[in-house]
Amino acid sequence: MPDIHIEDFYKDLARILIHLHSYFPRKCQVFVEDISGPDQPDEYGLHSVRHQSCFSAMLWLADEGFIRFDDTIRDEAIDQAVLTQKTFLRLNQLAKPPLENTAKSHADASGLNLRKPAITGEPHTNVSLIRHTLKTGTSTRLARLLEAVIFIDPTN
Repeated sequence: MPDIHIEDFYKDLARILIHLHSYFPRKCQVFVEDISGPDQPDEYGLHSVRHQSCFSAMLWLADEGFIRFDDTIRDEAIDQAVLTQKTFLRLNQLAKPPLENTAKSHADASGLNLRKPAITGEPHTNVSLIRHTLKTGTSTRLARLLEAVIFIDPTN
């Protein structure tokens, strides 16, 4: 089980990418509070560690080439942000639903768990699978999904 700050990191990444996808191709502002929730700076004007981590996740996405933005608005937001081409294409590819373990079947004599797709029916894009997993899945499933969709180079 990953540390809570890593789970928050993946949730932030998913929310940032979904937010930017919903505006694509327009540039937009992405406010930290819209991603990680409200924050009350302390008596010195410093934000919480959670707020700072979310803002750092935005900067990290840009440093790694997943998004672009023109400027920051203090440590409150990124301004004129947009997905990069590679991120846009990865989010819009047809999803290969992650497999989840189900309860053991009496028919499964091998002792292995049967597996079934997390979403069935019409084909879904990766971004729709990320939205679905963010709403209904576990933080571990969300992390594995983002790793498979965003971080792993599909050409390897």
